[in-house]
Amino acid sequence: MAVNPGIALEILEWAKEKGATEGDVIILEEESVSVHVRLAQVERIKKADEKKLGLRLFSGKRSSVTSTSDFSKDSLERLVADTLELAKATPEDEYSGLPSQDRWERSIPDLDLFDKDTPDISVQEKIELAKRAEAASLSYDPKIANSEGAEFKGGSARVIYANSYGFLGQYQTSSFSLWVLPIASKDGSMQRDLWYSSKRKFSCLESPESVGEKAAKRALGRLGARKIKTQEAPVIFDPETAASLLNNLFAAISGHSIYRRASYLVGKLGEKIASSQVSIYDDGTIPSGLGSRPFDGEGLPTRKTTVVEDGILMSYLLDTYSAKKLGLSSTGNAVRSVEDSPSIGPTNLYLAPGKYNPEEIIKSVQMGLYIIELIGLGVNPVTGDYSRGAVGLWIENGEVVYPVQEITIAGNLMDMFLGIEMVGNDLDFRRRASSPTIKIAKMTIAGD
Repeated sequence: MAVNPGIALEILEWAKEKGATEGDVIILEEESVSVHVRLAQVERIKKADEKKLGLRLFSGKRSSVTSTSDFSKDSLERLVADTLELAKATPEDEYSGLPSQDRWERSIPDLDLFDKDTPDISVQEKIELAKRAEAASLSYDPKIANSEGAEFKGGSARVIYANSYGFLGQYQTSSFSLWVLPIASKDGSMQRDLWYSSKRKFSCLESPESVGEKAAKRALGRLGARKIKTQEAPVIFDPETAASLLNNLFAAISGHSIYRRASYLVGKLGEKIASSQVSIYDDGTIPSGLGSRPFDGEGLPTRKTTVVEDGILMSYLLDTYSAKKLGLSSTGNAVRSVEDSPSIGPTNLYLAPGKYNPEEIIKSVQMGLYIIELIGLGVNPVTGDYSRGAVGLWIENGEVVYPVQEITIAGNLMDMFLGIEMVGNDLDFRRRASSPTIKIAKMTIAGD
């Protein structure tokens, strides 16, 4: 049975009667089904159906967070009493507290986050979709003779948020995803690669055949991979790997990193941190966006924030706590699980597309590397130092000549963003962080 949103306000009223000065409640209802097949056989079916509640209470400048999946009245009353007792035992923090009352989202916009038009997809239909994707990859080329499987997942969620000043909001989301991971083999060597599609609406997913064929092409493109000599050369990041650079940048522009002085971008607002071709936005209002939501984890409206404009750092991403610490205003980027206090997360973080198609970018390189996979976590947001394993394609005279592996690319995030000299026109919002193809003028490539 669906939760009555009014229970959130009732809980906060009980807390007020017991002496809480402020508080908020988040309720999350989720259900999902995923099916995994391999070589046309069902290997796993997983169904999740859960309902959870998180409570945050303040006693002056002291606070505590608790959670429960028991929605009985007795359990919720105990939760209120226990949370308030814990709050009173915690140290004071002058920056704690809810956002100011004039900032909450009073009119909840419809961002088209829930698929109302797709009927329930049966488990058997989910299995068939995964099988079709895998079959398309296996039949694409005789060298695709094995697979690590394919998976289809569909689910929905409902979020309810309320605070002690009377704000009550809710929204519903849906999500669908399909991926396949084929294995290509030739002359005793094997390579694998993955392709996927993920959308809010089922009708917007790539077809299983398209997903399977793209995965097969990527796996085949890795066969015959070589090593290369250590050198400095231009590096092209495909949209998948370029998106990871935005995640690295987020770690440096998060308000928590800034007030802790654990970022190479501390004190850089208004300064040039990237090429003039680079503009980066965080937009939680994109209709049907995978990172979109009408309000953040503190009830504040999401918005489009200009993070970088023509290479200039314009804004950090902030929740209420980090904004108070920095003397700034929240950007509506609070994220919240039921078990924890709000933290900071991106919504739809993306690098705006440029004017070059990917083929033009490749043709511009006399000798260099096109990255298709990054490995490892060698990125330091404090210093900006960057070093990751990579798999890619070697370019000579503007043409891809062979795949390469067992290499490492290295540089510094500041230099890398400043060194972006071409930005592609192939932006596709396939994930929460999205980027077109980009070309960096020079990086160190470590090989033999």
